[in-house]
Amino acid sequence: MHFHMLTLARYMLPLVAAVFLPRLPHQLLPAPTPPLEAFRPGVLQALPLGSVQPQGWLRRQLQIQADVLSGHLDEFWPDLGPTSAWLGGTGEGWERGPYYLDGLVPLAYGLDDAALKAKAQKWVDWALHSQRPDGGFGPVKNQDWWPNMLVLKALMQYQEASNDPRVVPFMTRYFAYQGQQLTQRPLHEWAVYRWAEELLPIRWLYERTHNPQLLTLASQLAQQGFDWQQAYAQFRFTQPTSSASLGLEGGNNDLALQAHGVNNAMALKMPALWGFTGGTAADRQAIYNQIAKLDTYHGLPNGMFSGDEHLSGRNPSQGIELCAVVEAQFSYEELLALLGDPQFGDRLEKITFNALPATFDPTMWAHQYDQQPNQVVVSRAHRQWSTNGDESNLFGLEPHFGCCTANMHQGWPKFAASLWLASPDGGLVAAAYAPNRLRTTSGPSHQPVIIREETEYPFRETVRFTFEQVGQQAMPLQLRIPVWAVGSVVTVNGRAAPGAPQPGTFYTLRQRWHRGDVVELRLPMAVRVVPGYNNSVWVERGPLVYGLKLGEEWTKLRERPSLADDYQVRATTPWNYGLLLPAGPAPATAFKVKELPLSGVLFSPEGAPVELQVAGVRLPQWQLVDNSAGPPPASPMTIPAGAPTELLTLVPYGSTKLRITAFPVVQRQP
Repeated sequence: MHFHMLTLARYMLPLVAAVFLPRLPHQLLPAPTPPLEAFRPGVLQALPLGSVQPQGWLRRQLQIQADVLSGHLDEFWPDLGPTSAWLGGTGEGWERGPYYLDGLVPLAYGLDDAALKAKAQKWVDWALHSQRPDGGFGPVKNQDWWPNMLVLKALMQYQEASNDPRVVPFMTRYFAYQGQQLTQRPLHEWAVYRWAEELLPIRWLYERTHNPQLLTLASQLAQQGFDWQQAYAQFRFTQPTSSASLGLEGGNNDLALQAHGVNNAMALKMPALWGFTGGTAADRQAIYNQIAKLDTYHGLPNGMFSGDEHLSGRNPSQGIELCAVVEAQFSYEELLALLGDPQFGDRLEKITFNALPATFDPTMWAHQYDQQPNQVVVSRAHRQWSTNGDESNLFGLEPHFGCCTANMHQGWPKFAASLWLASPDGGLVAAAYAPNRLRTTSGPSHQPVIIREETEYPFRETVRFTFEQVGQQAMPLQLRIPVWAVGSVVTVNGRAAPGAPQPGTFYTLRQRWHRGDVVELRLPMAVRVVPGYNNSVWVERGPLVYGLKLGEEWTKLRERPSLADDYQVRATTPWNYGLLLPAGPAPATAFKVKELPLSGVLFSPEGAPVELQVAGVRLPQWQLVDNSAGPPPASPMTIPAGAPTELLTLVPYGSTKLRITAFPVVQRQP
């Protein structure tokens, strides 16, 4: 009895402190020792990097990326050149080298590209060799914990793909060092708000070593880090922010860091990660409130929330930073595995197929810092950004600021690596869809499994899985059924599978598989009209959002030694249209779908594989405001019976570089 009372007191005291002592960003509380049972594995499990080999259009997209900035940026951008402090030089020694490595590793091993692997190895070897006798590593001039978190994430992926024996002892020594140092050198500024990024390598190492000190370190970080669950429980950013409202005249501050778009994209996974490591059931479920708040106050048609640089409302001319896009992707990849909720697969695909490609030019040599759902001019001009500068929506090498230049590389490669997950019953889960070939093992005897996934999804409805190699035991196969996929059909070797797949669930096939077995999934893609800001609407079909196809005129503003030049883009065709939709419950009947070949560069206006055609009416009163498309006029708008109409062409959002995505709705007078 006495033992149980002491144990209860040991674990309850930190909880009492958490209730009665406010957890402020820089407040240091005694780090509790969490019970070992506080660690929970995720509902589903990620597969080692290299298990998924991209094929088809996805491989072509990764190859485009590898052939340009991701494969050559270090050859001409000084921050990643030989003078980088992360390569032993005297140059930049904060986050840019680590950001680059975090995307370069999955790209190199996803493509199985020897040259890219060698490029990544240079950074990995320097980081591993830089470890000092006390366990610290990295440039001596870097006294911030944050960049090290990025390196640790990259090393996790690298070790899974390479089996390098140096990584586990390296991380073990570093975490012991950090646990000793945190009281004297606590988290500060960015690390306070991004602390849970380190829970990923901590959890990864704990699953391999079961060292209880790792859970103590996780608790130390939680005590010093910002409490995102509580911040969203008392959400204060219900209006667009500005420099004045955030008090930025005096420099960066805690309020601005709480409203920062990239911090909030990372924070999507943070309460859940802590909830599975040392937190509570409320932490594990906090994401649903986070999503509801962001959708309600800052949601955009492209699947993101606004953040140009800080949370900025629902006007579709507000922007979102590329760093936030790739970090939100990564958060949803982690949430899908942690919670096993298929809605995170829906959200991941929406961002990946829309917001990610839209913010690059078709060649991927140039990118934007901020993209806009209603983007009708790209120029160096003052705009309605919350806090960003005038160059923020240019296409170029480092418009506004170079963080996205270093961080953008993780988007496509990590998505490719996350297409499949493992289930605790020895099965496999098709978590997101794109062409690939999976090589893994299943069951307690680790029987080899190879599955070829052939599809033109998200542009087409059918996904086909062929078993090329399979073990002797039965293996569950789960297929994610998107919430929009009403009437989905699953067949096995040409015969209908039992039961009706339900939208928003995982459909499970339980049987013994044989070489040559074929599973086919058809996901019907009906056109959907979604209400938005000012009662405007945007249009979706499958996981794709659609935007008005505009004529484009690209003008070079700055020429660089590489091909990563800076451009402005102006529309050569009108943009200010409303959609003429029928009143009543079936507005989608106004659209005609036209499928085109999947050839060329898919995420370009000329290479778009799908078009939607719909009648529209020009609205002369809808004009530019602050050099962006003004807010969509309130809908519905009544127009004269004889007003002329035009046939409009909409293409996938990711294929557009100029576009209108949120349209007013117009209806004729009787």
